[in-house]
Amino acid sequence: MRDRLPLALRLYRVASRAVASPVASRLLAWRLKRGKENPSRLGERYGKANLPRPPGPLIWLHGASVGEMLAVVPLIQRLRTKEFAVLVTSGTVTSAAIAEQRLPPGVIHQFIPLDAPRYVDRFLDHWRPSLALFVESDFWPNLILGCADRGVPIILVNGRVSERSFSRWRLQPGLIKALLRRFDLCLAQSRADADRFGRLGAPRISSIGNLKLDVPAPPADLPTLRKFKSVLDARVVIAAASTHEGEETAVLDAHRQLRANCPSLLTIIAPRHPERGAKIAEAAKSAGFSVALRSRDDTPKPDNDIFVADTLGELGLIYRLAPVVFMGGSLASHGGQNPIEAIRLGAAVVHGPHVWNFAEIYDALDAANGAERVADAAGLLACLRGWLANPAARKTLADAGEVTVGRLGGALERTMAALEPYLMQLRLEQRVP
Repeated sequence: MRDRLPLALRLYRVASRAVASPVASRLLAWRLKRGKENPSRLGERYGKANLPRPPGPLIWLHGASVGEMLAVVPLIQRLRTKEFAVLVTSGTVTSAAIAEQRLPPGVIHQFIPLDAPRYVDRFLDHWRPSLALFVESDFWPNLILGCADRGVPIILVNGRVSERSFSRWRLQPGLIKALLRRFDLCLAQSRADADRFGRLGAPRISSIGNLKLDVPAPPADLPTLRKFKSVLDARVVIAAASTHEGEETAVLDAHRQLRANCPSLLTIIAPRHPERGAKIAEAAKSAGFSVALRSRDDTPKPDNDIFVADTLGELGLIYRLAPVVFMGGSLASHGGQNPIEAIRLGAAVVHGPHVWNFAEIYDALDAANGAERVADAAGLLACLRGWLANPAARKTLADAGEVTVGRLGGALERTMAALEPYLMQLRLEQRVP
């Protein structure tokens, strides 16, 4: 018999059932106006499927947004090679666009339903998942309880819980414990994550490493890459990737000061949220720079100072063009962004102090001199100036970064090994008439 649900969880279920329709419609209307929903697929947020369920066992993976989805693409590819049908859900328009670009053929993508019992039941009744894999830490109570009530095995893959999230969950210990006890297995990114999950009440935990360390280098369109390389052949290029509001100011100021000794410098800014591209371009123009925008199909011209890469799925292009990359979200207090893809493509990476989302990775990189940590905008300028003056030092750091990333890998194989008993059970059930 299942443990009795704690009061907070029972109240959540009652409230989400009672207010589902009026609140959901207003919430989605608000998000739609701000471009945060796809109008042609709004029904999916109510649990209405627009595709049939494939026959046989169906493995369902859910990741909140882009980072979680990209982390499990290699895992999805491995599941597909074993001939399992795969359903992937996420909650953002950006992640849906990335899914279209990066998911293997035959994989189904749907938007995750709002976490109200009516919509969750509709979703689960249609898709009838055989195995549910939740990515990192997106714990929606009704989804988890709905799977458990149907007897669907639930596994957390690439599990992560930051110190900040851990402190918040500790305020509702009964609620998080009741949810984590529904998981058959928690596969944590690190020993620290495993320890936090254990203290929050997860009964079965393994520390197997971070799947993001096994993600291959992102692709780039070859004709576009050749075109950009021919245009930029005589230019010095640096990039600021996945930047958040406020960080572009530091990048623009660094460009102004570096340009005095490096007149051929081009700075590429790829904001974390591409819809901010026009605003960044206006700020750069106001600062006196010549600017081009990727969303307008621009190509950097000889007189351009700043190129704003405000499109999706083109970091592979940018990292192949820029031997120096500032990873955003780290000067602004957002917890940092994933440096692995840039390092795999040979870039020297510099980052700010706020990298708790990838603490283990950055700690290993910094300790091995495989990335450069700076405290503020002045430190960023000094680092970039040093690398532009000393390409050999930059190359040494980039090489150390690649070696470190290679040493930290292996989580994909360990994840597949942990999943194998569940996959075997699905194969056996498929054979039963």
